[in-house]
Amino acid sequence: MKILIGGGGTGGHIYPALALARYACNTDEQGDVLFVGSANGLESKIVPSAGFILRTIPASGFKRSFKGLGRTLKDLLGGIKEAQKIIKEFRPNVILGTGGYVAAPLVIAGVLKRYPVVIHEQNALPGMTNRWMAPFVKKICLSFAETAKTMPGGKTVFTGNPRASEVTYIDRTEVSIRFNLDPALQTILVYGGSRGALKLNKVVADYLHEGLLPEKINMIYITGDIYHDEVNKKLYNLPDRVKLYPYLEDMPLALAIADLAVTRSGATTLAEITALGVPAILVPSPNVINNHQYYNAKILADRGAAILIEEKDFDHIRLAAEIDRLTLSQGELQKMAVKSRNMGLPDAAKNVYRVLQEVAL
Repeated sequence: MKILIGGGGTGGHIYPALALARYACNTDEQGDVLFVGSANGLESKIVPSAGFILRTIPASGFKRSFKGLGRTLKDLLGGIKEAQKIIKEFRPNVILGTGGYVAAPLVIAGVLKRYPVVIHEQNALPGMTNRWMAPFVKKICLSFAETAKTMPGGKTVFTGNPRASEVTYIDRTEVSIRFNLDPALQTILVYGGSRGALKLNKVVADYLHEGLLPEKINMIYITGDIYHDEVNKKLYNLPDRVKLYPYLEDMPLALAIADLAVTRSGATTLAEITALGVPAILVPSPNVINNHQYYNAKILADRGAAILIEEKDFDHIRLAAEIDRLTLSQGELQKMAVKSRNMGLPDAAKNVYRVLQEVAL
């Protein structure tokens, strides 16, 4: 099966697409996957480094100003034209859009040329591109079952997020050796997404600086590249049980040893932690479109798999109180872990692939 995938701009749109692509190639040796994205998006670096070919088209995000709207429409029309050329050359059996403004031209081009098109929505609250394209596509794959009520009836399939399929194979003991940590101790993982998060770093740095981390708990703390020097300077005398990194190439390794995560609530992050059953303290970013991270986090919190703290209420005193409460009560963490794992869909890549097969030419 030949699959043409469009999506990008953020890791949340790219990593699920790559997970699906890897699953497809492992499942069908004769299959072929081609990515379509923007030359300016993260996909321009991430997709080629993952070993896949990326074709670029004009694309830009929606701007509310008259001048910005004109640029957006120009890029959209140019992107549709280029996407149609790529479709004609590649002749896919099916087209998959994973969201982001760069997916729109490809999805529209596929619909116009009467190819079967499927979209995947990673977040609880659908993004603009997927909301607009939903009436015209064959199927809509969802990471959260709750999203179905916001999409056209009869098209939605609850598949999960394909990224979940890539994090379930790792052994905790092996990972503890990799990080030089005592596997008998509880481990807290702190990270704010691939680029880090200002407020998260400030609060956690204050928490560690004040010596609030309990003595018999490990911490893996990933600051993000742009915040690392500042945090490292403030926390120059950390104990060996606290490991400070600017970035980790393979986040599933850290997640495999985590008894508790303190993080944002992007779709990829939640797919990973639920696949592994990691309880979490979630601090949604308030700086995303439609506040979708809040709605993602709320679903986990409502099911007892996570603690939701809005950024305005997040400080090192609140963090200390929640960590102490959860780590001192093994029963509470275990209950959250079970509820988190019950939400995970480790077969998500297989589920999405099956949907593609069902509608493919």
